[in-house]
Amino acid sequence: MKFQKTALAKLDIPKLQGLFKMYSIEDLLTLNPYSLDKTKKHATLTHILSELTGLHYRNCPEYKKILDFYNNYKETYDSIANIPFLPVRMLKEYSLRSVPKESVVKTLTSSGTTGQQTAKVHLDAETAKLQQKILIKIVSNLIGGSRMPMIILDTSNILKNREALSARGAGILGFSLFASDKIYALDKDMNLNVDEILAFLNKHEGKPIFMFGFTYMVWLHFYKRLLESPVKVDLSRATLLHGGGWKKLANESVSSTIFKKSLEDVCGVQSVHDYYGMAEQTGTISIECSEGHLHTSNFSDVIIRNPKDFSVCKFGEEGLIETLSVIPKSYPGHALLTEDVGVIYGVDDCKCGQPGTYFSVLGRIKNAEMRGCSDTYAVSV
Repeated sequence: MKFQKTALAKLDIPKLQGLFKMYSIEDLLTLNPYSLDKTKKHATLTHILSELTGLHYRNCPEYKKILDFYNNYKETYDSIANIPFLPVRMLKEYSLRSVPKESVVKTLTSSGTTGQQTAKVHLDAETAKLQQKILIKIVSNLIGGSRMPMIILDTSNILKNREALSARGAGILGFSLFASDKIYALDKDMNLNVDEILAFLNKHEGKPIFMFGFTYMVWLHFYKRLLESPVKVDLSRATLLHGGGWKKLANESVSSTIFKKSLEDVCGVQSVHDYYGMAEQTGTISIECSEGHLHTSNFSDVIIRNPKDFSVCKFGEEGLIETLSVIPKSYPGHALLTEDVGVIYGVDDCKCGQPGTYFSVLGRIKNAEMRGCSDTYAVSV
């Protein structure tokens, strides 16, 4: 089956079911997270996302009204491009749930500055557990399957309320799953505790270290403080995963290349990876490869849409990023049109050798609300 350069070919799902096994989410959890080629992945996601659309149509009255208004509900769709999507802002305007209120075990809130609305993402036990499982699969592909000593480039104060987590808190809690032992590098006043970091590194001498933080906070509270410190910290055995906050760094003329080179110079860390994800679809993140591209896994995909008519853009064309995820079962967040601008370069042929759709995030649409865990950290601490 040939895929169009422009987009996503329509699929004959019943025919494909006869050609090869259609994977369930449970099947996908047993595979390498980047193992499916574009044909199998597209068919599998189309099937799963069609089922999720039906689930939410039957169980979320507001979602049903939207699809009925546009006459856009079908039992089966022939492409992920035809799965009905919601503007991500709908999750700020409405409290959308596909499960009874008493089934909600956790509510995540997206980032937002003072006066802005924040999205509320309602998770039941099944969805929360699936988030964990998929996040583990994706990140383990980067750092390995064993837990590691972890330095969280943040303050523990962010985790005050476990039942109503901010996007920043949810990110920290999620990535903490990979820690065999952990410390928070910042105190409650956002000061860097170099002595505690050195003691932690001495305790785990010779072991690989996992570090996690939000991009602008890594720059402001970690890199700049280390630059001023007379004490040298050796993190040459560390892997840093970071995300969000590029808007402020761009304002300071800090590119991804400068960010990585500056960190290597100040503490020796060479394995630095950006990731793209959001509270509205927590769990299905896209991680940066050695070529500087973000890659989707078996569990998710992205589509770039023309902001004028929402048609699917060709490879190399800039447009609005739509994100798709198999995770959201407790709320209709499986297909969301973001306010981010991006570009897809291709599928399965990145020079890094890793399969999947590979893309870049170029920024926010003009006049969109500022969003990002590290951009708005002062509000959420």
